[in-house]
Amino acid sequence: MSENEKPAVEQPSPTDEIDMLDVLIVLARQKKWIAGCTIGIGSVALVTSLVMTPVFTSTAKIMPPQQQSSGLAAMMGQLGALAGVAGGIAGLKNPNDLYVGMLQSQTVADNLIKRFKLSERYETATLVDTRKSLEDISTINSGKDGLISVSVDDKDPQFAAELANAYVDELIKLTQTLAVSDGSQRRLFYEKQLQNTKDKLSLAEIALKQTQEKTGMLQPDGQVQAIISNVAQLNATIASKEVELAAMRSFATEQNPDYIRTQQEIQGLKAQMTKLEQGQPEAGDFMVPTGKVPQTGLEYIRKLRDVKYYETMFELLAKQYELAKIDEARDSSTIQVLDKATPPDRKSKPKRALIVIAGIMAGLFLGGLSAILKDSMRRNAGKWTKVKAALAGGA
Repeated sequence: MSENEKPAVEQPSPTDEIDMLDVLIVLARQKKWIAGCTIGIGSVALVTSLVMTPVFTSTAKIMPPQQQSSGLAAMMGQLGALAGVAGGIAGLKNPNDLYVGMLQSQTVADNLIKRFKLSERYETATLVDTRKSLEDISTINSGKDGLISVSVDDKDPQFAAELANAYVDELIKLTQTLAVSDGSQRRLFYEKQLQNTKDKLSLAEIALKQTQEKTGMLQPDGQVQAIISNVAQLNATIASKEVELAAMRSFATEQNPDYIRTQQEIQGLKAQMTKLEQGQPEAGDFMVPTGKVPQTGLEYIRKLRDVKYYETMFELLAKQYELAKIDEARDSSTIQVLDKATPPDRKSKPKRALIVIAGIMAGLFLGGLSAILKDSMRRNAGKWTKVKAALAGGA
């Protein structure tokens, strides 16, 4: 082969190409077969859709509470240093996602399983299987409109409505036991602090009574009384600042200006307290350090100081606690049922029209494909017959 000559390009055999005209001819020739497959599979799909158990869907819609800043924050500013804690506890950022998660929780599922005896209804062997069955028939979504929808599928429309409404009931019960809202968190915080202070106040009163019985001192003079009041007030202020600082740690860093300022205030107050307890009195100073009080009345003074300190703390925390309860009541009462689930009039499943259309399309496709395969097999069988005949004639 010379350099100028090029190798011949192999031309595809006519048999290697699919001739659409031949395909159409085959389909036309096998039209009865294709029609039979389409009608047959379509009929099977129709019968299947008719014998399938109808499923009804019932939906309930709720409007979850929206987290807002406390309207009582300004009033709390009049109650002392502890009021700063009220605005510091961060609110929930996305309440809808939180309530959807609560509806999908295991606690809610177990309550519904026990309430409606779902293990017997779904004939499941374990609690895990029952939860899975409940999850399969339940759909909980949060829409862009801010509403949460709870949909339940069941063959009994009345039961579907009851179960959807039961989801809402369980959610309301759950929110009453958990500190979900901003007001609930503040109420829980102050409730613990108030109970702790109340216990300490009771112990301080008992200790004062025992000291009175032992020393026989019933009432110090005016100067000592002023010292006690000043020390008690200073102690209460320090304690309130420390509670405020502890609350700020849940939402602020150590570099926060308010956090730093509160630390400095506590250090200054503690310095004053040290001066009152251990410092040297100056000329004309009415407030004599407690360390200079005669030893006979010193024990009584300390016990009385503890009582007054815890009384002051109890009064401050009680005011904060009552305001937090008002906020909690306002927040928790905003869960509203927009649409209560009712028994549906029409089934939601199965979609008979879609099933029949899908059956017809599948029958048409399978009929055409099988027709082409049958024609191809017939042609191949004819070729092999010719080959065998040629071989037989040559022999």
